Amino acid sequence: MIEKWAIRQRALDRYLALALLCLFAIAWVTPLAIVALSSMKTPREQSQSGILALPENAAMILDNIASASELSGIGNGILSSLIYAFVGSVTAVIAASSAAYSIAMLKIRFPFFWFLIIYSGTIFPFQMYLMPLFGLYQTVGLYDTRFGMLLFYSAITVPFCIFVFRNYFIGMQGEVIEAASLDGASSFQTYLRIVLPMAKAPALFLFVTQFSWIWNDFLFGQVLAKSDDVRPVMTSLAMLSGTYGKGSIPQQMAGALTASIPTLILFFALQKHFMQGIILNTAGE
Repeated sequence: MIEKWAIRQRALDRYLALALLCLFAIAWVTPLAIVALSSMKTPREQSQSGILALPENAAMILDNIASASELSGIGNGILSSLIYAFVGSVTAVIAASSAAYSIAMLKIRFPFFWFLIIYSGTIFPFQMYLMPLFGLYQTVGLYDTRFGMLLFYSAITVPFCIFVFRNYFIGMQGEVIEAASLDGASSFQTYLRIVLPMAKAPALFLFVTQFSWIWNDFLFGQVLAKSDDVRPVMTSLAMLSGTYGKGSIPQQMAGALTASIPTLILFFALQKHFMQGIILNTAGE
């Protein structure tokens, strides 16, 4: 009798878990469906039909995307954000992995002090950096330049990457490093040929997360850039809405849908490594 009750209880738990997962899936998919359906409508349809009503002509999305690009320069914004997100993420991963390797595995003086110095940049609100950074960029000629944006995005993502890599490297077996040293490998060779390949999962996890953060940044893109060919994509999207917005709701939705495609492709392409990175990061903490 007790065994039958336990079997029924486990089955009930499975059904409850499945129901919760279905609710979460609906909550996640519904906003995306609203954006997709709205981007396929004309302004008249949008105002007269329900938000979940099917469009009269789904091909209208192409016209809305073209209009959004013309009004806001979203095409240039996507290109700029692709450059910023890719170069910034790769640079941050390389710089942070080498710094974390030095802090966690090499015999340097005061390793935890250096870690705190680098990581302390994340404890302050980002808004505190705006005015000093804006003034500095204007003084040195980096304001409204792609190089200036690349420099900022590469630097701002390093501290979190160091935090993750340091936790991972501390948990790595020291015998591997000692064996490489006994075989005559230098510190740089050990890092390049042994440590970095072993850190593939956290490296890809950090690449995805920092790519997404840079891609979705609006604050610094709005302050540090003003030209169409320098502004990131989220700043370009803002040109379609707000007080001075030029675009209709379907055009805004089409622009938002277009801007979300690269990060979705990246996440699904690296989903396996992303989940492994989350597991390793949680275990390290």
